[in-house]
Amino acid sequence: MRAFIFPGQGGQAVGMGKALAEASPTARAVFEEIDEALGQHLFRLMCEGPESELSLTENAQPAIMATAIATLRVLETEGGVRLVEKCNFVAGHSLGEYTALCAAGALPLSVTAALLKLRGRAMQAAVPVGIGAMAALLGADIEKAESLAAAAAEGETCTVANDNGPSQVVISGHKGAIDRAIALAKDHGIKRGILLRVSAPFHCPLMQPAADDIASALATTTIHAPLVPLFANVTAAPVSDPDTISAQLVQQVAGRVRWRESAIAMTEAGVTHFAEFGGKVLSPMVKRSAGEDIATSSVISMDDIEALLKAI
Repeated sequence: MRAFIFPGQGGQAVGMGKALAEASPTARAVFEEIDEALGQHLFRLMCEGPESELSLTENAQPAIMATAIATLRVLETEGGVRLVEKCNFVAGHSLGEYTALCAAGALPLSVTAALLKLRGRAMQAAVPVGIGAMAALLGADIEKAESLAAAAAEGETCTVANDNGPSQVVISGHKGAIDRAIALAKDHGIKRGILLRVSAPFHCPLMQPAADDIASALATTTIHAPLVPLFANVTAAPVSDPDTISAQLVQQVAGRVRWRESAIAMTEAGVTHFAEFGGKVLSPMVKRSAGEDIATSSVISMDDIEALLKAI
């Protein structure tokens, strides 16, 4: 059994998607469709920068989705692969959940791009710059991270945002609380805490204004049942019902990304191969969570697509 997985924010870089577009008309068509849907030259920004503009949440989110979907579409169109025949589940990390839904036919490409543009703007606007922060805790399991977050809160918001693996958890909340957590990390048996260079405290209760904006947008969006079940961030469980998916996308904005649990649950469901499209971040997380014997592929280039075609 196989899962197709899709990365979250952080992997954006000037030049992303350029080589794929030069090699494949299918990929070019994806980038052109997204540009038209957004009414902006996003692909030019992806190719030429500047990096500061590409890294803005409202640009980075649709850009990462675009690269992943372009890669998948090349596999499908030029490789003659039908997702439903080669994939049993889809999943994505944070924004990657939207990519996964697009990949599985639950959301059209143009709608996915518009939702991510809105989501990025809403998440950025939810908390004034400098009020919130995020930190990666190295050498922390979920129990240690939760204990540290509770100790550091002192009346402010400080919660686990991303449970990425058995030794890497990300916390999010008020800047003062995150600073206290970093200072207290070793006292809680955690190797160290590293302040992340992010523009807002994602996946914590401070994001509730953004969740409200997403709820309003999804209220007028038709979500179809995906071709294969989605393992949802907020439950680490498979879901196919469109209304449930919509509700969970709202919960996800201010809720925890349960990626470690998702990787384990997919493996327990029988998945033995994870193919990550448009990045190479989630594959190592999967191995750390579900076991080094799990097969993973990172699919970014035409060579990667060829290699995956031979493997499946």
